[in-house]
Amino acid sequence: MAPSKSPVVYLVGAGPGDPELLTRRGERLLRQATIVFYDALVDERLLELLPPTVERCFVGKRARRAATTQQRIVSLMIDAARAGHRVVRLKCGDPCVLGRGGEEAEALRAAGIDCQIVPGVSAAIAAAEQFGIPVTHRGLSSGVLTISGHAAAVYEPVLRALPPRSVTVVVLMGQRNCRAICQTLIGSGWPSDTPFARCAGAYTERARIWQTTLGQAALVDGPPLDDQPVTLVVGDVVGLRREHVESLLELDQAAIAAPDASLWDERRWEVL
Repeated sequence: MAPSKSPVVYLVGAGPGDPELLTRRGERLLRQATIVFYDALVDERLLELLPPTVERCFVGKRARRAATTQQRIVSLMIDAARAGHRVVRLKCGDPCVLGRGGEEAEALRAAGIDCQIVPGVSAAIAAAEQFGIPVTHRGLSSGVLTISGHAAAVYEPVLRALPPRSVTVVVLMGQRNCRAICQTLIGSGWPSDTPFARCAGAYTERARIWQTTLGQAALVDGPPLDDQPVTLVVGDVVGLRREHVESLLELDQAAIAAPDASLWDERRWEVL
């Protein structure tokens, strides 16, 4: 396809992983693009949708690793759009749910580049739903709070002000601070028996979940999972999962009394 005459960048939500969860508009734009800038968490299967002539540019950012700076990403998109390319910025989940899509849109428009946002399925909802957990449920939770788990300065004020068990709490990017997040909730009055789930690699071939209680999750740090996205889900809705799973993931009293890495034994994960 010939390059577009009008400078334009499409911020496309890739969804949580499975290519079938990409919107029809997102797929069409990928097939029409001449250059695609994609994130680290974008499933490789989505790139198979691209025609062989499309230029692919990896601009991923991962915690504690060498990464493309945000300024550099924006600069690359501006240059490509001005050069006449039909630009797609492919972002995991939804572009504007803790994805810096709003920042990129502002920077593009400030540079005189037209920017259109194409929504995607966010892991804030999809990660829980893959494992049979509805983020809202009549009689249990009438709302959901989605928050970043990167920094205590961000999540602590919000969680401390939240009435216990008032809504479902979904934490994106909370893997590293999982234990501290659980302790913050307990310190704010949330019962230690509140159902808790850690969802890893949602809608990928390595999708798995660890389900327990808030109190048990606050005992130890989780396993290293930096190579895949992790979503934490806290609330009574977690208890709606299939009953037979609970027996598979039940923690023995000895491990609870002397918490160590055995709490995160691989056998305690359910693998889809």
